[in-house]
Amino acid sequence: MPPIPELEAIRKAQILDAALLTIAENGCANVTMADICKAVGLSKGGLAHYYKSKRDLFLAAFEEFFKIIPIRGKETMGQFSDPLDKLLSFQWLYNKEDPDVYLGFPVLFDFMSIAVHDDEYRRIFHNWVNKWLTLLKEALQEGLDSGCFENVDPETAAKGISSIYQGIATRWYLAPELHSTEWAIDTLKRAVSGLLDSYKKQS
Repeated sequence: MPPIPELEAIRKAQILDAALLTIAENGCANVTMADICKAVGLSKGGLAHYYKSKRDLFLAAFEEFFKIIPIRGKETMGQFSDPLDKLLSFQWLYNKEDPDVYLGFPVLFDFMSIAVHDDEYRRIFHNWVNKWLTLLKEALQEGLDSGCFENVDPETAAKGISSIYQGIATRWYLAPELHSTEWAIDTLKRAVSGLLDSYKKQS
């Protein structure tokens, strides 16, 4: 019997979910195909039907991860009408009780360490950054069009805001004893607001 596309898609999604969770809990270097088989309930042959190698599976898992997070970001931004509120709406990134955060940061940091020396991983990271920049640029352009912001170059400002989020998140996640959630959110608000103030016309 030929494979049923719908069931194949469901099984692939289950495999990728299992891979991401296993990577988040143990790190790429410590995860084997046997670990993924156990997590998803497949034999080695069953897993090989979908992904021939650990590299193929990990690349597919990371591609999936970097699709999911920007989608949530866009949904969160859509809850606000004010452009500045949209730009500050990613505060959920600093909530360790959030399932996406619990999974996301270990996966992201592990991924970035590999991307340092791997062009294919770096390409995925590049595309992910572009997705974030697109979301931020849309909000900045909306602010320009409505008169909320003045003299803002959306491309430049979006890169700055994205870097602020990532820099704060790195300290908050990896050195929580020194960087509380309250610090992260307050610093984010001050830094993003200050960056945008610097672009406004001087009266």
